[in-house]
Amino acid sequence: MLNDSSTIAAISTAKGVGGIGVVRVSGKHALKIAKNICNVDLSPRVAEFTSFKDKKNVTLDQGIVIYFPAPASFTGEDIVEFQGHGGVVVLNLILNACLSFGASLAEPGEFTKRAFLNNKLDLSQAESVADLINASTEAAAKSAINSLRGVFSIKINSLLKNLTDLRMFVEACLDFPEEDINFIDQGKVDKKLKNLNNDVSEILNSARHGQLLRDGVKVALIGQPNVGKSSLMNQLAKESKAIVTEIPGTTRDPIKSDISIQGIPIHLTDTAGLRDTEDIVEKLGIEKTWESIKEADITLILVDVTDNDGRYEDKIKKELPKGNKTIIIKNKIDLLKQKARVDEQHNVLQIFISAINGDGIKLVEKEILKIVRREEHSSNQEDLFMARTRHIEALEKVKHALNKAVFNLQAPELVAEELMIAQKSLSKITGEFSSDDLLGQIFGQFCIGK
Repeated sequence: MLNDSSTIAAISTAKGVGGIGVVRVSGKHALKIAKNICNVDLSPRVAEFTSFKDKKNVTLDQGIVIYFPAPASFTGEDIVEFQGHGGVVVLNLILNACLSFGASLAEPGEFTKRAFLNNKLDLSQAESVADLINASTEAAAKSAINSLRGVFSIKINSLLKNLTDLRMFVEACLDFPEEDINFIDQGKVDKKLKNLNNDVSEILNSARHGQLLRDGVKVALIGQPNVGKSSLMNQLAKESKAIVTEIPGTTRDPIKSDISIQGIPIHLTDTAGLRDTEDIVEKLGIEKTWESIKEADITLILVDVTDNDGRYEDKIKKELPKGNKTIIIKNKIDLLKQKARVDEQHNVLQIFISAINGDGIKLVEKEILKIVRREEHSSNQEDLFMARTRHIEALEKVKHALNKAVFNLQAPELVAEELMIAQKSLSKITGEFSSDDLLGQIFGQFCIGK
């Protein structure tokens, strides 16, 4: 159990007005505080309707109080929840009553942090609480729930066990050199390392997709002025986000919109038209366009199908950052009475659309998803879990260490060293070897009351 005698309290429901609001108290004095406020005998996990009173015995509200005794609670400590009316003022009155009877105001994420420190959740599960709250799509929410249920942790712990078993065998061979054990053949070390590497690759691919569901994909719309970028933006966003006129250079500052394509969060940016100009304001807009391009995962290059010889997009593609994924979109097919289609010319994929009437928008969405899934090796949606950058970095370090172990297979002491590095990197995901600074950074991103 957590060695902390403090009892904490906070409003656990979102800010604003609602039908119901919850004030949560956790710690060894939680039950005592509840009896002072409610003056009723509480049974574990039984809802009691009562009045909430302050130190002066003034009634603050009426509602439900529930007691969850340790260790069978979210934090592993005694927890009491006061469920009253969801007004800002009344919830603060109840919270202040809790504080007056000895509770301390909880820090951001402190309830979940205590759950982690009391072994109710591992670190990746604790992080998924925040991911579930902040999920912007249904797919992201389902992945966060999977992480909270322990899908990610089970995979990591299984990998960790196999890695630890192999490390113990290799180090045992080092401890007894007089036995003259052929550690490679007898322990099938080569095969086991390859199996571990394959398992890490599989988890890493799923983790990258989980990170994608959490962070989303950045997509930039670029092209010459008046080519239809704003119209395409509005079609993809399914609302009028950008001003559409026949005047070139209408868009000066980047316009952003968050959308979802089949559960994948897309952060869309409509940018200023790229052209040579003497207009100082437009030049500043073009500078911001290149900033958006550098940050983008995918760039949609929009050109006018009625006035295009291919030189413009060729020029732009040469100036794009290395690794930037691009889709060429030929707009205004309605003026030529053409049908929307996907075409490949000279090994370059092109989508022909009409942004003004929406023809071909589904084709654009489909090609964006193709790039995303090709890059992230999308797996079974039911097995997806939420992942963060630190998880990806840790898994990549594990993979690098295993590769070095294979390379140094004839030197058991070096194999043992790399397996130790891999084990420590993997354990950081679930929190076994996490520093206090990392914990503070992770739980500081939570809301107060979570």
